[in-house]
Amino acid sequence: MAKKAAAVKVEFLYEGTNRGGGKVKGEIFAITDALAKSELRKQGINPTKVKKKPKDLFGGAKIKPADIAIFARQIATMMKAGVPLVQSFEIIGEGNENKNMQKLIFEIKSAVEGGVPLAEALSKHPIYFDPLFVNLVSAGEQSGALETMLDKLATYKEKTEALKAKVKKALFYPIAVLVIAFVVTAILLVFVVPEFEKLFESFGADLPALTQMVINLSKFMQAWWWVIAGGIGGAVTIFLRIKKTSPKLQEAVDRIALKAPVIGEITTKSAIARFSRTLETMSAAGVPLVEAMDSVAGACGNIIYYKASIRIRDEVSQGTQLQTSMRNTGLFPNMAIQMVSIGEEAGSLDDMLAKVADFYETEVDNAVDALTSLLEPLIMSVLGVLIGGLIIAMYLPIFKIGSVV
Repeated sequence: MAKKAAAVKVEFLYEGTNRGGGKVKGEIFAITDALAKSELRKQGINPTKVKKKPKDLFGGAKIKPADIAIFARQIATMMKAGVPLVQSFEIIGEGNENKNMQKLIFEIKSAVEGGVPLAEALSKHPIYFDPLFVNLVSAGEQSGALETMLDKLATYKEKTEALKAKVKKALFYPIAVLVIAFVVTAILLVFVVPEFEKLFESFGADLPALTQMVINLSKFMQAWWWVIAGGIGGAVTIFLRIKKTSPKLQEAVDRIALKAPVIGEITTKSAIARFSRTLETMSAAGVPLVEAMDSVAGACGNIIYYKASIRIRDEVSQGTQLQTSMRNTGLFPNMAIQMVSIGEEAGSLDDMLAKVADFYETEVDNAVDALTSLLEPLIMSVLGVLIGGLIIAMYLPIFKIGSVV
């Protein structure tokens, strides 16, 4: 017989008086307004008004992967401290400031209270809990080591999110340089250069070629700025949409990302770190290698390494050693392959994969710091050349008149 779905708590706004007769108001979670009033009375509050909190016009703060990582760590910590699972959800949910995350936690809590296994409750929210997360929780529940598995999951999510943040930082810097340079140049051309143009008209003389070129560019920007802005915005939007729907374009972009100067090194090391960290977590949880490779493929973050992971899975399922399959792809450095080889021979594959992941996560960190140090003076140089060039172009006619006088 199917179990009845557990009711979900919602948020209510209340007003009332405390034991001292003072007016109080606030928020409380409950299944119904009647239960909310009952809970308030238990807390010594006489409710005068209780109503369901209206939904945020913009839907509230989004649930980010970092929120899930924190949630996993909180649950692991609570269970280590001996707090029952349902009570852990209650404590974490009440203390979470993100209302959407709060709602998600209480939905999971309600499902678990109704007798649904935690893995099944998480699987109802695939946007936030991927198959890897759900499968490891399920393995922990079946083996009676849920606390240990949640701890491993928390560590895994923290490390992978930290790695993603580093890679995003590396990719953001070059884009930031281009955007800042474009915005500053556009402002000067649209607002500053026209003022100089009015001044030059009173000179009644031919302008230097550089000055005339800048003025012509300024006129073009003033007349067609909306076309330029719309064209750039439209091109970026179309590119991103096509990239999401076109595997060929996505593969081409990911392949370029692996070979690009500086960024390519960071992207490659990041993919190897994710591959190793995910496989280490799955291996430590006792998941068979062939089954684990599906989750590993999805966690690599690059379609080239995704295809390589699927190829490794197929070869391993036919009896090929992991180290040999990794070498056959031509994407893994010799150091990583040798470490995996030692792990396979010594029966400590998860330990060796953890060392590989630690090494490449550190390498990514160092590469991002190096890129940041390199780009900081580059930003100053680019802005200096652009702004300095425009200033020189605007003052050339003045210098020319000064030399004549």
